[in-house]
Amino acid sequence: MKFLAPIALLALCSAIVTPLMATEQTPELTGCAAKRQSISTQIEQAKAQGNAEQLAGLEKALSEVTTHCTDASLKKERENKVLDAKHEVSQRQADLDKAMKKGDPEKINKRKDKLAESRKELQQALEELDK
Repeated sequence: MKFLAPIALLALCSAIVTPLMATEQTPELTGCAAKRQSISTQIEQAKAQGNAEQLAGLEKALSEVTTHCTDASLKKERENKVLDAKHEVSQRQADLDKAMKKGDPEKINKRKDKLAESRKELQQALEELDK
């Protein structure tokens, strides 16, 4: 009986550690590979839900990504999105400055909200750049 206890303990430890090691070894996908993986996941969800229209659209999107996506073009697209978002933030800041000079509290609050929204979009664009 004493012989079986260490074997059982070893089996239990290996059963716990194996999934942890497997998740550590899986590299994070980036670029077009990540985009393909995301669409594939959505395809599986659409199949599970029986949504034929969504499934058809996703399969077309996967085909387009597989055919046309390159990591360089995707990076360029994401960089352009960041530049557009920065430009939008600067325009919103100028609008807010203008409203503050006029002193209209309603316009100031509206411009602050729009500036906050633009900054949030910029942050999202910056996060996408690294994917």
